[in-house]
Amino acid sequence: MVYQVIIPAAGQGKRMGAGRNKLLLTLENIPVLIHTLRVFEQDVECSGIILSIHPHDQESFNELLTEYRINKVTNLVIGGKERQDSVYNGLKVIHSDGIVLVHDAARPFIRVDTIHELVKAAECSGAAIAAVPVKDTIKKVESLLVSETIERSSLWAVQTPQAFRVSILRKAHERAVETQFTGTDDASLVERLPHKVVIIEGDYDNIKLTTPEDLYFAEAIMKKRKDLG
Repeated sequence: MVYQVIIPAAGQGKRMGAGRNKLLLTLENIPVLIHTLRVFEQDVECSGIILSIHPHDQESFNELLTEYRINKVTNLVIGGKERQDSVYNGLKVIHSDGIVLVHDAARPFIRVDTIHELVKAAECSGAAIAAVPVKDTIKKVESLLVSETIERSSLWAVQTPQAFRVSILRKAHERAVETQFTGTDDASLVERLPHKVVIIEGDYDNIKLTTPEDLYFAEAIMKKRKDLG
C-alpha cells in the first residue's frame, strides 16, 4: 500500500488574516505545516512527500524541515496561481504510476487509518476521497431568499486526502488544462474524464484551518486527543 503525497502549500491564507502563510502559525508551539507533515513522515507506507510552495516561503520551509527532521520531502516544487496548478506542478515530478494522495497542508488532524483506507480503495477503483455526511440542513439561497431546501441524506462534505492512481490524476489534470477548466478539488477533475470516485467516510475532526476561529477548534481537538491518550 505504498503511496506518495502531494501537499499544496503555496497559498497565503488571506482569510486567516495572519499577515503570513497560515501554515507557519503554531499549535502547541509547533507550526501547522509540521503537524501535517509528521502524519506522513511517521507513516511507513508513505514513500515520499512533494510540497508545492510559494517561492517566498522556500527558505523558511527548508529551515523547518531541517529543524523538525522531516526527511520524506523528496521535492519542493513552485506552486501555481491556483491550488489546482500547484497540484499539477507536483504531479510533474512523479515519473512512475502507483497511488498518489493530494492533501491540504492546513488539515493537520488526518488519521493514518483513513489514509490507508483511501489508498486501498484507490488501488481498486483508481480514485477515492475522504468525506463526512452533512449534519446541517442545507438550503439553496438566491438574493438572500431561500429558493430550495436540499435533501441532505445524499450530501457529503468532502475533505482531503484524495487518493488516485497517478495515471488517472495526470490525465484529469491534462484534460483540465486543455479545456481551461478549474475545479473545486482534484476529484472534480477526475469526475469529468469521466471516472467514478469512491467515498471513504472520514472524521469530523479532520478540519481545514481557514479562519482564526478554526484555531480554537484545533486546540480543542488536540486537547481531546491528549485526553483520550
